Amino acid sequence: MLAATLGAALAFGAPAALAGTAPVSPSGAPAPVAKAPARAKAAAPSSQSATWVAGTRAYLVITAPGDSSAVRSAIAANGGTVFSNYDAIGVIVAHSASSTFATTMRGVSGVQKVGATRTSDVPADAYNPALPANPAQSSTPAGEPVRADMSQIKADQAWAVTTGSASVKVGVLDTGVDDQHQDLAPNFNAADSVSCAYGKADTRTGAWRDVDTHGTHVAGTIAAAKNGKGVVGVAPGVKISAVRVAEPGNSFFFAENTICGFVWAGDHGFKVTNNSYYTDPWQFNCPDNIDQAAIIEGVKRAQEYAESKGSLQIAAAGNENYDLAHKTTDTASPNDSTPVTRTITNACLDIPTELPGVVTVAANGTGTTKASFSNFGSGVIDVAAPGSDVYSTLPGGTYGTKSGTSMATPHVVGVAALIASANPGITPAQIRDKLATQANDIACPSDGRCTGTAANNSFFGEGQVDALKAVGSTPPSGKYFENLGDVAIGDNTTVESPITVSGVSGNAPATLKVGVDIKHTYIGDLKVDLVAPDGTVYTVHNRTGGGTDNIAQTYTVNASSEVANGTWKLRVNDNAGGDTGKIDAWNLTF
Repeated sequence: MLAATLGAALAFGAPAALAGTAPVSPSGAPAPVAKAPARAKAAAPSSQSATWVAGTRAYLVITAPGDSSAVRSAIAANGGTVFSNYDAIGVIVAHSASSTFATTMRGVSGVQKVGATRTSDVPADAYNPALPANPAQSSTPAGEPVRADMSQIKADQAWAVTTGSASVKVGVLDTGVDDQHQDLAPNFNAADSVSCAYGKADTRTGAWRDVDTHGTHVAGTIAAAKNGKGVVGVAPGVKISAVRVAEPGNSFFFAENTICGFVWAGDHGFKVTNNSYYTDPWQFNCPDNIDQAAIIEGVKRAQEYAESKGSLQIAAAGNENYDLAHKTTDTASPNDSTPVTRTITNACLDIPTELPGVVTVAANGTGTTKASFSNFGSGVIDVAAPGSDVYSTLPGGTYGTKSGTSMATPHVVGVAALIASANPGITPAQIRDKLATQANDIACPSDGRCTGTAANNSFFGEGQVDALKAVGSTPPSGKYFENLGDVAIGDNTTVESPITVSGVSGNAPATLKVGVDIKHTYIGDLKVDLVAPDGTVYTVHNRTGGGTDNIAQTYTVNASSEVANGTWKLRVNDNAGGDTGKIDAWNLTF
């Protein structure tokens, strides 16, 4: 969720529910803003009209998981069409222009809940979506200073342990991502990117691109490449997949879009997802409202499905400076038509951030303060991270500053991705626990709204995330040397990248750390050696990994027989045709 935007159209009071949108008063204007088995695919529409009709609304029809053919037939027989369905979780997205559709369907055998997901019409674009623009790209001169937010969570120190593994996929569920951006392209995973706008997967090339700026900014904080220019993400070695859940023109995130995104995340092996939004049009969904009850159930089932497939959802707490543990009033909903003031209770949920299993992130301001806009709440906030004046990527190869819990959340997602990189096979529950136990405690300030202890309170939860502690290490005690220069790796060639070491007395250690960042498709083609100053060769990778892309790993080499000072080389030998790449960066820690 975004509190200030550099040159962005989303400003204070904008309608979309981006968690990175400008902070508003709770009583003010609406808030702006390898694949798993047993995949739960959305079936092709069974009875969808090819022509948009004014008055068409979207509904979630909830049934038992499994074969939903009888319910889908009933939808068609009662004035509706099936836009998409997810039998694995018992959720159907239906469209109808009939004012009696929902009431009629609630009486159909096998139907558990039916709820409208909007108070506005489904756009005609849903039936023939336009592809987002592919913006022209600017270039950035060399220079990649470590930003204050990265130092604040010790990401820069964690990179000496791991920059993240390319086998870890992170899903950015947002307004889309500019995959052509110079700082994102090296880590972008187009094969698993998609648009889920309107509630159905659109796998056309570019459908995932940004319809705003928000998602591209989030993606850069998570995993902008460590390439000597622009910015560096918390986990610059992991893969980013874009799942556009925002609709163009308004950046609304309706329930069917979120459901599509979570199911996609589960089916495509995303280890972590970033969710910097709330589910439109209701800032809070209340179970005593027949429509909102269906929204809660549908999104909850999709999140549970994703987690069952190994995916952890991390979400922004919001920017209204609102106590989520003591809800009283909602004046921002519905934001797709005319908001009305309503009395609410804690049973009403900010979706997805208050769903069970989702990690809820508050924003820190400068240092370990609470950002003025950040929502809070005892038992609601899990962890905190920097969220004020965060500098990151913007579409078109550019960069800019934004603030919000939207900007805090990708810091936590990046730390979670580093945890997953350092602990292959770790479960979502274990990542949640590790995020909490490794966070640094922050005591309550002199503010009566903050309750709890330094170990866990309503402003910061378990505390501010710590990337270095999260990867289970302390800073390397020896000297650190790196080469960020790119060296092209051609077919059937051998290339080298040098590092000159000086000022280290005696021999290299028996635990010499060799950090390797190679961008190359099909790493089974590659042999990678560390060459000592005297020419001794230490092989760290020998044609393993098959068709996996990229090597982002820190190796330990017993180099105790080698004099430390001198020129060390990383030698890469490509042994086949058809796949090329580059040495992106490498480092030595003595």
